[in-house]
Amino acid sequence: MANQIGVLDDQWARVRSRLKDEVGETAFRSWLKPLTFLGLNGSEASISVPTRFMRDWVLTHYADRIRALWVAENNQVQSVDIVVTPSKLAGGLSAGDGGGTPASEPSRVAPPRFEAPRAETTRLEPSRFESPRVEYPRVEYPRYEVPAGPVARASDPPAAAREPFESTSGRGQDEAGEEISASLDQRFTFDNFVVGKPNELAHAAARRVAEAGTATFNPLFLYGGVGLGKTHLMHAIAWSIRSRQPQRRVIYLSAEKFMYQFIRALRFKDTMAFKQLFRSVDVLMIDDVQFISGKDSTQEEFFHTFNALVDQNRQVIVSADKSPSDLEGMEERLRSRLGWGLVADLHPTTYELRLGILYSKAEVLGAPIPDKVLEFLAHKITSNVRELEGALNRIVAHSDLVGRAITIESTQEVLYDLLRANDRRVTIDEIQKKVAEHYNIKLADMHSTRRGRMVARPRQVAMYLCKQLTSRSLPEIGRKFGGRDHTTVMHAVRKVEELRASDASFDEDIQLLCRTLAN
Repeated sequence: MANQIGVLDDQWARVRSRLKDEVGETAFRSWLKPLTFLGLNGSEASISVPTRFMRDWVLTHYADRIRALWVAENNQVQSVDIVVTPSKLAGGLSAGDGGGTPASEPSRVAPPRFEAPRAETTRLEPSRFESPRVEYPRVEYPRYEVPAGPVARASDPPAAAREPFESTSGRGQDEAGEEISASLDQRFTFDNFVVGKPNELAHAAARRVAEAGTATFNPLFLYGGVGLGKTHLMHAIAWSIRSRQPQRRVIYLSAEKFMYQFIRALRFKDTMAFKQLFRSVDVLMIDDVQFISGKDSTQEEFFHTFNALVDQNRQVIVSADKSPSDLEGMEERLRSRLGWGLVADLHPTTYELRLGILYSKAEVLGAPIPDKVLEFLAHKITSNVRELEGALNRIVAHSDLVGRAITIESTQEVLYDLLRANDRRVTIDEIQKKVAEHYNIKLADMHSTRRGRMVARPRQVAMYLCKQLTSRSLPEIGRKFGGRDHTTVMHAVRKVEELRASDASFDEDIQLLCRTLAN
């Protein structure tokens, strides 16, 4: 029996040596060195790997060659059985845990017949090998708690005792997830989110994803301008999952921190731990994904992480300031996948929504604010919700500290700088953006050479509004529309004036745009 084991060990050593020569040192160290020969069961060789992800990769790229080399060494071997035997990364024994063998080398059973765990095995038939669709069985992990503590910052120097990339080495998956996941703001819940027409679709989609037990819209892509509620909805989803389904493991972080963690993993050669952590969660939430535009290596890793999670039916939620198709500097294949599921936008706030937000915030503050003051703020501050909330906090604080009643006059004094900034003259860029949103076309169409009516008419409207609402000359306006001649602008102005006179519905559209831009 001992002789037989020694012979098999020698054969496996020669197989490994041939593989190393064929694939090279780097690929061998990353993917094949962790493989461990467990034994021979009849005509089937059993080989273990430490993670599901590594098994998937070996099956796809190397399994055919492993079986062929085994057959060349021992014609009794007709198939190879690859099993997952978790190492230290997945909570197994390390050399110092009393197991007596390194974590990446699970101890072998003495008899050549190895009874491998059958829950996660994929068999290679001798005559052919087709990469199978791997079924990922549901695994119960310890309860995940979304951290409330401080968030690690990219500027923090790594402590001497800290593991590379803040990896899972020596810790459980959930503990590592807590260190990487950003803290959640307790104010950002669904109960505190004011719903209106501009954000009702995004809110409804976020609630559906948060309440579902499995992935529904995958991915859920939320986009909108600054201060319109994207981050609020992301936090609300995480809070809801935490309270309803505490067993689900969630990682929420910004795209910047995802990139930072990936760079650390590369620097410390700990990419396997990085991949295992991010590809084993139930819900991955990435905020401000536009940050990785132009960063090819990070996009590549995010692309593969995204695919791995979607293939396992794990939920992915992403937010950005633009729709997937408008994300410049993003690979086409990644833009395509981000638009796979549900894309929900948060439009600029309306007067009614701003007023509702102000009433809600005032109730939370518990301050006696006259209705006229809230209406004044809703009319004057139209940029974003953060600025609106900041203005409310300022007038309440001023009243509390100075002991002066809140009136429209006192509000104008306290918010002089903010109100002056919001009263600035409208710009050509703002007109182009508002018109593009109103007619549901891309902002790039304002500068393009396309002449189809669906694009040309909104472009003419934008030129007309630029002439009416700005002091720019006709040549200046033409240059802002893709370098067009001033005569093109003159033609657009005449055409819009004619349509306003003959088409009441068109005239209402122009009036609505004027009011929107004047607010």
